[in-house]
Amino acid sequence: MPVNEFTDYRGSFYLFGRTDCDFPYYRENPDGFSLTAWFVVLASVAVSFLALMKTQPVFHSGLSGFIPPLLFVLIPLGALAAVGGLGAPLALFRPLRGKDIGIILLFFILNAIITVAVGTLITGIFHTTANPAGNLLASASGADKLLFFGWTGVQLLGEEIFTVLIFLGAMALLGRSMSRKVALWVAALVAAIIFAMVHLPTYQWNVGQALVGLVPIRLVLLLPYIITRNIWTSTGVHVLNDWTIFGLSAVAGSDAG
Repeated sequence: MPVNEFTDYRGSFYLFGRTDCDFPYYRENPDGFSLTAWFVVLASVAVSFLALMKTQPVFHSGLSGFIPPLLFVLIPLGALAAVGGLGAPLALFRPLRGKDIGIILLFFILNAIITVAVGTLITGIFHTTANPAGNLLASASGADKLLFFGWTGVQLLGEEIFTVLIFLGAMALLGRSMSRKVALWVAALVAAIIFAMVHLPTYQWNVGQALVGLVPIRLVLLLPYIITRNIWTSTGVHVLNDWTIFGLSAVAGSDAG
């Protein structure tokens, strides 16, 4: 998807922010998607999430465990290709630069701090429900424990695609009535809230835990993408964060056994 050399994002306040490219898709034609195209893309995001939810109970072990997260990833990428051409999905994925690796590590540490702080807060306010993924990993066989990290790695990429496309779609809509900078932050909040709400089944429909616990964490996870315009950076932070948590659960399960 071609990206114009716009001037209003250069020299912005983003620390280490890219100045050689803008976000893809969100501007109006001819440089971005029409509202009709955005309807198709966002509908595909919803369909991919439903596909993930419907197939995970069926395919949850062995190599078949890759089917649900692959659907989660490929359905929206296919929609991007359908409305923007075969090269359109590539606008999400840029080569990693040296400073991008530093941003991944920096935000991994920052997200860990935020996660602990938010976790402490919500346990003091709400009756909380643990994420069942940790229990699933602790009870899995040796082979499935290794495969679990592969399944979740693909799914976390899908979660980044899910969130980033909602963020860009919200920017496309909001940018028609407000400044780019305001639209960006409102769109980030919208994407974070939707991300939290789709996790309600995971937390047994505990709305308070989902919103208070996940919205700030999701905003922190989205910042690497906003800074770099590269979905690999937010995915890297997300994978490091969740794999660390899952790894600790696996070790705890082994010790308990």
